[in-house]
Amino acid sequence: MDAKDLRDLVRFSEDGPRHEPLYESDHLWSEVVCLQGAQGLGPISDPDSDAICTVVAGRVAVQLDKGRKRLGQWGTILVPAGSELTIRNASEEPAVILLVAAPPPTPRAVYE
Repeated sequence: MDAKDLRDLVRFSEDGPRHEPLYESDHLWSEVVCLQGAQGLGPISDPDSDAICTVVAGRVAVQLDKGRKRLGQWGTILVPAGSELTIRNASEEPAVILLVAAPPPTPRAVYE
C-alpha cells in the first residue's frame, strides 16, 4: 500500500506554479499544484482523459472552455476529455489544487 500525506507535497515557488506528482499508474495520473500570488496554469487539455480538479486550500478562478467559476476550499469540477482548463489563484492567500486524470494524459498534454 502506497499512502501519502498531501501536506508533504505543498511547496510554493516564486518562479511559477509548483507541480508535485502524487500517484501515476497505467490507469490514473494525479498531482498537487501549488499557486501563490497571481500564478496560474493552463490552458491544458487532453482529448482522451477526464479529470477532476479539487481545491484543497485557498480560492481559485477556473475557466473550463467558455465557462468561468470561482471555487473555494473543497470546491471541485469535472473536466471532460477534450475540454480546455485554465486555473488562476484568486486571492492573496496561496492555493493548493489536486488534479486527477484517467486515463493518464498523453505527454503533450502534461505541462511543465
